[in-house]
Amino acid sequence: MDIARLLASVTGHDPTTAARQYAEAGIPVFPCAAGGKRPLTTHGFHDASTDPSQVARWWARWPRANVGMPTGTASGLEVVDVDVHGAIRGFAAFERARREGLTDHWAAFVRTPSGGIHAYYPADPDQVQPSWQAASAGIDFRGAGGYVVVPPSVVVTGVGPSSYELISAGKSDPVPVDARALRDFLQPRPVWPAALAATMRRSVDLDVERIARWVATRGEGERNRGLFWASCRLAESGLAPDSIRAALAPAAEHAGLPTPEVAATIRSAHRAAAGAAAPASVHVEEPRLTSRPSMGQVLS
Repeated sequence: MDIARLLASVTGHDPTTAARQYAEAGIPVFPCAAGGKRPLTTHGFHDASTDPSQVARWWARWPRANVGMPTGTASGLEVVDVDVHGAIRGFAAFERARREGLTDHWAAFVRTPSGGIHAYYPADPDQVQPSWQAASAGIDFRGAGGYVVVPPSVVVTGVGPSSYELISAGKSDPVPVDARALRDFLQPRPVWPAALAATMRRSVDLDVERIARWVATRGEGERNRGLFWASCRLAESGLAPDSIRAALAPAAEHAGLPTPEVAATIRSAHRAAAGAAAPASVHVEEPRLTSRPSMGQVLS
């Protein structure tokens, strides 16, 4: 599938026609709110379909609906989202990753209404790569469990309506992104201070490092609750507040939580756990958290 050619072919068409073209090309789509990104169907991107009758019914009901596309194996496409939000601009991080060979072989660049970029890549059918956010770098990865709004959809921004537009076809030989390598490059895993590492080694029953690794892998919708749970466990074990912050704050920031939110959550958890009897031992059992399955120039 030549995604750049498909994206070019829908330019200038109304949403109904574009949705039909995507479906005919084998790309499942679903309707999103006109002028926005909110799914209109009950199960959102899980409802995405290539069935022409279903697609026709959706856009007959919502003729101005934007077109949403699930990412990952469902569509065969993954997207690196270069964000522009206030002071956060992901272009520099994307360029650094490109120079390292991590994002070099894209299939297409789409300009987003915020002024950012969606870089499209083919998905590896044999490797499921979940979506994640590297908020501090201004980069999101849209793979399994994610979706993007696609051209010619229009979103209302603070300066008026703006559309998703193809701005560049990519390399002739696009290849999948190694999402884990990209995330580790953008947000290197925390290195533990020597004093904290010694504390961890002394805590035979409390696997602090494992808890921190677990926090670092929480996805959107799980991060704050995961950090709160982990902070409570460490506080209940008798670990000092400074040690809790040193162990969990880098991991939570790696997962995408802003620094002020991390500090507030750890403080709240410590207050909640204060006065609780410390258990004889603490074994890490992941709580059953659920996640909801969310350049100015072309880089060359």
